[in-house]
Amino acid sequence: MEKRNPIILIHGLWNTSSIFSSITSKLDEIGIEYFAPNLNHSYGMTSIIDLTNIVNELILEKYGLEKKIDILGFSMGGIIGRYWLQKFNGYKRTRRFISIGAPHKGTLIAQLVPKFPFRGISEMKINSYFLRELAKNEFLLNDIECINFFTYWDLMVFPGWWTNLNLGKQISLKVYKHRNLVRNKSVVEKIINEIII
Repeated sequence: MEKRNPIILIHGLWNTSSIFSSITSKLDEIGIEYFAPNLNHSYGMTSIIDLTNIVNELILEKYGLEKKIDILGFSMGGIIGRYWLQKFNGYKRTRRFISIGAPHKGTLIAQLVPKFPFRGISEMKINSYFLRELAKNEFLLNDIECINFFTYWDLMVFPGWWTNLNLGKQISLKVYKHRNLVRNKSVVEKIINEIII
């Protein structure tokens, strides 16, 4: 089997890296290296920018400046991954970006949350300044293979199809809970299939 890029797994709000246990057990089986750090979102009070700074430091510490990697982000982790790609020059060293249930166009759920003290959540509001700024240089993702997994029945990122970027492959999944996007057995198989292509 050809040597694959290591995959950085970035979890979402109210999760830890253990949310990926179904995926990482499969990666262990097929011998693909991964790095799944635990991030402290402080219940959505920590800014996505600050969280991305932490992710960037961890990537540099583990893989240096140049090693080619892939990114897989779940929920808010998909936004952190995208911010790293676009604002930290991650696009220069990334072959594939797998985004799972990430609110790239915002989510109605975030509209209900006050900006202070919940800065991280408020950055995911529909039409937020943060997301508008990110959209301005989305073209930086053009040379990356982008894969978007979503479900129409996502009650956390609502409406579900707003998880999709304006580019790349869109894969609709028939699951009913947000966390099942990385837990459901048949979904995990589809994710793994995209990883090993």
